[in-house]
Amino acid sequence: MEHIELFFKSIFIDNMVFATFLGMCSYLAVSKKVSTAVGLGAAVIFVLAITVPLNWLLDQYILQPGALTWLGPEYADYDLSFLSFIMFIATIATMVQLVEIVVEKFSPSLYNSLGIFLPLIAVNCAILGGSLFMQSREIATLGLALNYGIGSGIGWFLAILAIAAIREKIRYSNVPPALRGLGITFIITGLMAIGFMSFGGMLTGGDEEAASDDKTAVIEVINEDVEKEAKLKSDLEIAENTNK
Repeated sequence: MEHIELFFKSIFIDNMVFATFLGMCSYLAVSKKVSTAVGLGAAVIFVLAITVPLNWLLDQYILQPGALTWLGPEYADYDLSFLSFIMFIATIATMVQLVEIVVEKFSPSLYNSLGIFLPLIAVNCAILGGSLFMQSREIATLGLALNYGIGSGIGWFLAILAIAAIREKIRYSNVPPALRGLGITFIITGLMAIGFMSFGGMLTGGDEEAASDDKTAVIEVINEDVEKEAKLKSDLEIAENTNK
């Protein structure tokens, strides 16, 4: 259940684009065609699926305070958390370089269409944000970190795919001249972000129902106590009248 909850939450509720507006440069620049958006989105999923678990291992066994205890008790006081950004970015840059080599080898047309934005994944704030969110939210296991990386990548993929499909359609629409291009794209992105906010109730509905049930149970207990107290008073009054 925890894996399913984290997976859907990272896609819909904590969507990288619509919830935190990370990776907007690539999102806006490479979303003119669906085919290009699919290629970049798939690359982002791959990079996040690899870098988030790798950075989780780095954080757990090297960077956190006391993480080096596996080397010996004399290393228990070491704190390398100040190296988090450097280590995370190094891991991301390595994986992006691997993706760039693979795409150039097997799909030269996609490599040419992505242009400068493929190597720019290395400095895409959505990629680094995935690792930093993983660290700040203290994800407990490697499996959950992998789940979070894949879910975040799919969320970013859906966002760029949706805006690319819309931009291909509105190309033939009668958009006011002042809003053509990035103007209407920003407006549509804002409206889509509002729509994605509605998914926030997916994982809170159960909590609200549980809280409501708890309140109902408390009220029932209070009512029972009030009834018992009233009955006790009535019995006492009857007993006093009988004695008189």
